[in-house]
Amino acid sequence: MHLTVPTLTIIPKPFLKWAGGKSQLIEQINNFLPNELLKGSIKTYIEPFIGGGALFFYIAHKYETIEELFIFDINIELVIAYKTIQQNVDDVIKLLSQIEMKYLSFDETERSKYFYQIRTHFNARKKHINLHKYDFEWVERTAHIIFLNKTCFNGLFRVNSKGDFNVPVGKYKKPCICDPENLIAVAKILQKTQIYHGDFISCENFVTNQTLVYFDPPYRPISNTANFTSYSQQSFNDSDQLRLRDFFKKLDNKGALLMLSNSDPKNENINDNFFEDAYAGYRIERVKATRNINSNALKRNLINELLVMNY
Repeated sequence: MHLTVPTLTIIPKPFLKWAGGKSQLIEQINNFLPNELLKGSIKTYIEPFIGGGALFFYIAHKYETIEELFIFDINIELVIAYKTIQQNVDDVIKLLSQIEMKYLSFDETERSKYFYQIRTHFNARKKHINLHKYDFEWVERTAHIIFLNKTCFNGLFRVNSKGDFNVPVGKYKKPCICDPENLIAVAKILQKTQIYHGDFISCENFVTNQTLVYFDPPYRPISNTANFTSYSQQSFNDSDQLRLRDFFKKLDNKGALLMLSNSDPKNENINDNFFEDAYAGYRIERVKATRNINSNALKRNLINELLVMNY
């Protein structure tokens, strides 16, 4: 990786739009980060559900006393994208720039046709590439997933039960598909990062009493009509939420500092104490978020989200 495009010292931000992303909450979450991070005594930072990585990039950029960075995700496509940008950001930028130039030259009908051509190719190629060993084909796959994410409806990443990307085309006048400066800033952070494909429990061996772990799992639906957990082929139901709770307790016993985000069921049902019961004895705070997944624009309003901490 050469990082040949000049860049300013910028705070890297997510290169993918991500449902439930934390970009809008950085300032609020920053108020709840542990003092040990400010003092420089945290030596390892881990995110077992990396998603878009907004908080990861913020912390990795701001707190240079952290010696080790680890990110994990069960979504193999996401892991491929992170590893490809880590290893070959120049070629990702080159191909993505070409795709952007072509897309922006089309009218709306041609753009839609081009989107579905790439989506079909993206889904068809999955069975032909090695999803677990870096290959140059990963460059095309990463460029395509960024393109699809930046031009699809509502900027979602969603797959069906077969693992195929299935979000329809969106309507944008001039989407920013390729952001070279940000991709390079992301790649610089990823040079210092170990990236793994796996379930959240995969991080256990890297956790010590000098570790901060931030859990941002697929959110528990707050209503029957708000069930969006299809970031990967695997679902994440209440039993998984409780499995995560048990793992949270296990890492607490190792002396790690822990923070977890999730939805607040009390937005819909004041009597729903799922998280209060699950994390009894831990600190629970509420932050305000605007969520834009709902297809009904009138329901995209300010809601509470939970932060659970063991400090």
